Amino acid sequence: MVSNFGTATASGKTLLLEVQDLRIEAESSGHWNEVVKGVSFSLHRGEVVGLIGESGAGKSTIGLSALGYSKPGCRKSGGKVFFEGKELFDLDKGAIRKLRGMRIAYVAQSAAAFFNPAHRLIDQFVEVLSSHGHTNRTDACDKAIKFYGKLGLPEPDKFGFKYPHQASGGQLQRAMIAMAMAGDPDIIVFDEPTTALDVTTQVEVLAAIRDAIHQTNSAALYITHDLAVVAQVADRILVLRHGAAVELAETDELLGNARQDYTRRLLAADPEIQTERPGKDCVLSVDGLSVHYGKKKVLHDISLEIPAGRTTAIVGESGSGKSTLARAIAGLLKSVEGNVRFQGATLSASYSRRPRDVLRRLQLIYQSPDTALNPKQRISEILGRPVMFYHNVDRAEADRRVANLLQLVELNPAYADRYPTELSGGQKQRVCIARALAAEPDLIICDEVTSGLDPLIAKDILALLARLQKELGTTYIFITHDLKIVNAIADQVVVMKAGRIVERGMRSEVMNPPHAPYTETLLRSVPQMDVNWLDRLLESRKLVADEA
Repeated sequence: MVSNFGTATASGKTLLLEVQDLRIEAESSGHWNEVVKGVSFSLHRGEVVGLIGESGAGKSTIGLSALGYSKPGCRKSGGKVFFEGKELFDLDKGAIRKLRGMRIAYVAQSAAAFFNPAHRLIDQFVEVLSSHGHTNRTDACDKAIKFYGKLGLPEPDKFGFKYPHQASGGQLQRAMIAMAMAGDPDIIVFDEPTTALDVTTQVEVLAAIRDAIHQTNSAALYITHDLAVVAQVADRILVLRHGAAVELAETDELLGNARQDYTRRLLAADPEIQTERPGKDCVLSVDGLSVHYGKKKVLHDISLEIPAGRTTAIVGESGSGKSTLARAIAGLLKSVEGNVRFQGATLSASYSRRPRDVLRRLQLIYQSPDTALNPKQRISEILGRPVMFYHNVDRAEADRRVANLLQLVELNPAYADRYPTELSGGQKQRVCIARALAAEPDLIICDEVTSGLDPLIAKDILALLARLQKELGTTYIFITHDLKIVNAIADQVVVMKAGRIVERGMRSEVMNPPHAPYTETLLRSVPQMDVNWLDRLLESRKLVADEA
């Protein structure tokens, strides 16, 4: 039994969570393989520990162990996980159920997959509290509105009455963070909580997370692939690779004096800058495109041209209409006004009325792999179906192409026998990329395709997409909130706000000073590898507000 729970350290912090030599195995094709290899760390009240590493490093698996939980197909094979001196994996179902959601809460990586699509957001918030018998509905609704406002959601008093599909990915992520905070937990496990957020919203959410931890004297595990982000909230950072601990250090020490080569590579993993190239022929044009969600107009008279063989980046805040524009181009929305022309031909507003060859030549990679991949299908079927559908090949040839596609996105061909639930978030995203490539398209709409990837893998994926563009002439519409990526790969940049285009031009025109005011706000909100960056930004915003 651990003896130092409830005892304050020299810094005055009390130990809450102790992970000792944790070992977890995952089943694949009837064999058990160790995916977490003897990891140890502690977590104290008022402290945030960051878990960082590449896709498949075991970050989420370790985070879930803090709730005494193992994913399907996984099992704890060794070690201990103590919460206030009690081994979580030894508790009975009743005891662990009382802890989860109230004393230990979890913020999942994929908000779209987390919410029940049949219930309004505020009802799902209320359920967290009512299921534990802690408050009545009126008080729970008031608490929801308070958190919605604190996390910067639009119209906090009305936002909760939306269904999940009526909110953007970034808004859903914040709604999920609000639910995690509902029960005033002792520990919150944040699993990539800002992955789906634009840079301006991310600043507000990071500040809210940090303030909530410090004000309530709770604690958090913050799982992410972004060192610059975790540096703003974490007191200590544990670097993981292939399920093992690489190094653990105070945040400022890790950033300034990393001991291990792998950590230094993460710190230096910015995408390579591609040469900007002006476009010639137009492969796709949008003319006067407007979209309604019910009675609300969410896209306003959008017109733009996409040059062939080039990359057009579309950036903007969460809810600005970036993904809505992508879905409208792909023919996935109703209530669409205006025209979309692809390679000279006007497209039907509905994908179901488009010829098969048009569907093949225009592909969309979705933002959330958890909702884009069928959990009941093996990867071989997920990738094999478009291969057979578009290219009319037999099963043996489809299997060969599936193996090649997995290698192309740097996944082991043996993953063809796995289900999506057996893959990490980043691995699932690479499967989505492979599925789009299976059609051998002319134009790919990439909706936040690197948001779930660690910097090293994201760098490789961007290099892969750039190589395919050079070799095959593929055109990309790249929707992202990561302005470092925009500055590295885009030829043309389109900036959106509130369903409108507010600026457009070549990368050199948009990303270099002098900037338009809104673009300047976006650029100033890109996290820096500096523990004091967030404080300086918030202080500068306060000064501007005071002067105004």
